[in-house]
Amino acid sequence: MNIQLIEGEFFANDALDLITKMIHTKIKYHEEKILKENNEEDIKMRETKIKRLQKDLYEARKKIENTSGKIILDSQLTFNN
Repeated sequence: MNIQLIEGEFFANDALDLITKMIHTKIKYHEEKILKENNEEDIKMRETKIKRLQKDLYEARKKIENTSGKIILDSQLTFNN
């Protein structure tokens, strides 16, 4: 099953806002899981994911800030049983 989360052209500031909010939501999810975890290995794995998300957001911000015109975003959630 697929769910289309984002599809379209956006002005740079709107694209960055949307991407930032989505990444912050995922970071918050991992932070909440860390607070409930007792397993050190799982905590380290989530901390690594958070750092990667922060790095990805930084790189996306740099790229978007250097883009003129509109940006095409396409994001789809796919899950299988």
